[in-house]
Amino acid sequence: MISYRIKDFPTQERPRERLKTVGPKNLTDKELLAIILKNGTKEKNVTDLALEILKKFSLEDLKDISINQLIEIKGIGEVKALELVAAIELGKRINLKKNKTIKKLTSPDNIWENTKYLFSNLKQEHFYCLYFNNKQQLIGQKLLFIGTINQSITHPREIFKEAYRLSASSIICMHNHPSNDITPSKEDISFTEKLATTGKIQGIPILDHIIVGENSYYSFYEHHNI
Repeated sequence: MISYRIKDFPTQERPRERLKTVGPKNLTDKELLAIILKNGTKEKNVTDLALEILKKFSLEDLKDISINQLIEIKGIGEVKALELVAAIELGKRINLKKNKTIKKLTSPDNIWENTKYLFSNLKQEHFYCLYFNNKQQLIGQKLLFIGTINQSITHPREIFKEAYRLSASSIICMHNHPSNDITPSKEDISFTEKLATTGKIQGIPILDHIIVGENSYYSFYEHHNI
């Protein structure tokens, strides 16, 4: 099957030209992806390359796609993979920014569903804090530490320093267990107790500490341990 080059397309049918004339909302997923990819290969134009990605991965899959998964596709090198993953991550952050002042995150399950993408496909522990105003609306999040394969180390002062900067009323901590065993370790329990005590002293309570696995979570709040 012959793959025509983009420059062989009528000007008005090229993805970038269509973006300028009809706007991004009127472009197909394939066209938007083609613009991000920029160019194709000798054997495959950029729209065909975009279509191949979309045949292999749904938009839901793309949300959490890894660089290595993209590189497996012929025509996607490291640079293209990095650019696409960066664009997807930026979109996720924009979406979180858009929703954080209108969406109340009021339960551990609700919080996990809205933030579990942060921990997708991670091989090390990542420790995040979510910061809330007095209406339980998310006003900020921060990655505070990346640990070894089975341990993260975060000092309480870093957690509360960010809370002061944001004028937060409460905090929820989250970290993942790459093993997918969400049972809290002795260190997790001790650290959570220390945080809860510090929060009471500082007047910025730690509402929960959530341990994240691939498809489940452990909430200290739900288990009455905070």
